[in-house]
Amino acid sequence: MKTFSAPLSASEERRYLSLLQEGDEQQKKLARDTLIVRNLRLVAHIAKKYQNVDEDMEDLISIGTIGLIKAIESFDSSKGKLSTYASRCIDNELLMLLRFKKKTSREISLYDPIGTDKEGNEISLLDVTGSEQSDVLTKVEDAQHLEKLPSLIEERLNDRERLIIVLRYGLLSGEEMTQRSIGKKLGISRSYVSRIEKRALEKLREGYE
Repeated sequence: MKTFSAPLSASEERRYLSLLQEGDEQQKKLARDTLIVRNLRLVAHIAKKYQNVDEDMEDLISIGTIGLIKAIESFDSSKGKLSTYASRCIDNELLMLLRFKKKTSREISLYDPIGTDKEGNEISLLDVTGSEQSDVLTKVEDAQHLEKLPSLIEERLNDRERLIIVLRYGLLSGEEMTQRSIGKKLGISRSYVSRIEKRALEKLREGYE
């Protein structure tokens, strides 16, 4: 871990806090930057409490620093010590990160892959639940949407996305290709083909809407 600057003395801290409140713009910037840099050791100290949560220490320090910055910008010197107030803000920022990670780890998207079919194509929860959610391929079956498809593909997709959609749905040859076959043809993995296809279909769906 990097070495951090020594904390400010009590008198130095008071001086910089005073400049932050009453100085000109240049003095305020200097005071803010100094207070951040000289309190990074506090951030690192608090971040160490979360070392066992499967997060990189540098990331924890980065998130903790956001809490430190918020503390410096909102600190009222009449209500106690900066270090005490900043510690709470740093802790809160780190706890918010962990709560967010815990929440998102439980969420399952209907588009998340859950396996493959006989042809090696990735299938999602949406495929097996029989959802009636509108799908870009259903829209393409309509003649009006079909007319728009070439221009949407040209405008919305990058070269790789365009190629994969054309091959996947046989838009030129009339013969559809599996994700696995496309992957072999392009020298990339089937799962990567699947991700590109999903991203491309989402762009087309947005274009229709």
